[in-house]
Amino acid sequence: MNSSLVSSIVFFCILVVSVRSDVLSDSCGEAAKHDPNIKFDFYVSTLEGNPKAKSATGVADLVKVAIETAISNSNNIGSLITKLLSDKGLEPYVRSCLQDCSELYSDAGSNLGKGEQAFEGKDYRTANSVISAAMDSAKTCEDQFKEKEGVVSPLTNENNSFYQLNAISLAFINIVQK
Repeated sequence: MNSSLVSSIVFFCILVVSVRSDVLSDSCGEAAKHDPNIKFDFYVSTLEGNPKAKSATGVADLVKVAIETAISNSNNIGSLITKLLSDKGLEPYVRSCLQDCSELYSDAGSNLGKGEQAFEGKDYRTANSVISAAMDSAKTCEDQFKEKEGVVSPLTNENNSFYQLNAISLAFINIVQK
């Protein structure tokens, strides 16, 4: 192979990687422009580590990545809740909240799966609806801990991350359907 062909191939590969990373950054920036609650740095750093995000060629690809990441996150939170519930010394009120959260996150995972299917079928209204319902799970879970004075949620960080992941899914869907 001659050196100009090798140089051209290397340049092309660098260009492709650069364009693909711009899709992520540009899409997150566009989403953040339209919603003040969107945390640009969180989205880029969360999705950047996913190989599918790196190979995304458009916002539609990023919707799928965001939903898949949220589903995985929901499952991880469910596992964490199971671990927390195994503590025999857990205060009854906290145990009850965690049991409710477990059910909420189970439902959230199911809703996200439905949202992914709806998005793939270009049924954006349904996708928005069920992903919004999943997103509400995080807020509902967090809020119930606040109902009793002095109780601190052991899931605050997880609930916030899950909420943000779903917010970016919704923002990306809104960009796609424009």
